[in-house]
Amino acid sequence: MSFHSRISHSFDSAPVLPLNQNSRYVLFSDCHRGCGNTNDNFLKNQHLYYSALQHYYQQGFTYIELGDGDELWENRKIEQIIEVHNTVFALMTKFAERNRMYLIYGNHDMEKKKLYYSRRHCSSYFCTDTQQVQSLYPEMPFYSGIILEDISGLRLYLTHGHQADLLNSVFWRLSRFLVRYVWKPLEHTGVLDPTSAAKNNRRKNKTEKRLSAWAESQHEILITGHTHRPRLETSHSYYFNTGSCVHPSCITCIEIQNRILTLCKWTVSTYPNHTLYVAREVLAGPLPLSQYSVRASHP
Repeated sequence: MSFHSRISHSFDSAPVLPLNQNSRYVLFSDCHRGCGNTNDNFLKNQHLYYSALQHYYQQGFTYIELGDGDELWENRKIEQIIEVHNTVFALMTKFAERNRMYLIYGNHDMEKKKLYYSRRHCSSYFCTDTQQVQSLYPEMPFYSGIILEDISGLRLYLTHGHQADLLNSVFWRLSRFLVRYVWKPLEHTGVLDPTSAAKNNRRKNKTEKRLSAWAESQHEILITGHTHRPRLETSHSYYFNTGSCVHPSCITCIEIQNRILTLCKWTVSTYPNHTLYVAREVLAGPLPLSQYSVRASHP
């Protein structure tokens, strides 16, 4: 199966969510939530992420995670991840309880595609705030792709993006083995994983070219993560990327509001009196969806 077919296949049974002037969606990807050890790349940005999610929850946004939310290649059990980052999961539960959360699986959390995964592993957790066992999201499905569609028929295709990378899609079990037993120990010595599209520029460029080629050939807007490189070109492009939550000093995401796309960064900034605060900055946009035409038919 070609990368083009793999990407298209991700949307075969994808749910279609409404997109209109009142819609508010925020797209995050590649959180790579870990178990709190030195390999937990999410740990340094967890406060930025939590602050951003609080903002989007209070502003009525629907949270969509485009895969690799949890690091299940380096860690075997999501229960340990939930225990360490239980305040984050408590906030995610609030989104879920109000039907304002949708989750896509990526290559690093491919295990979530299994039937009943959330029921078996995400049913409950011990909340440190309440000191009680509380319900998480036991009935939450994990999708390979999601489609946003407005009344005119314009569609936004959301998926993780690993489908463009043979090693991280078809041979993902081999990649997981290498990450878990080879590259994870070497990471402590400064060796970067050469199989990762996020850490290897050659693989990153190749993956993004393929994702962009699919979007251009289909004449459809495609939004992914996977490469960790945020992208929102204001020119007439069809491929965009949310970036990740494991950048050295920030997290990035794409907001969709009033049928307008905005690429945002959340980082620590300083007031004139030297007080620190979490700041939202616009990296690119706004990009009105009104500049895109609607295809006569959908694949």
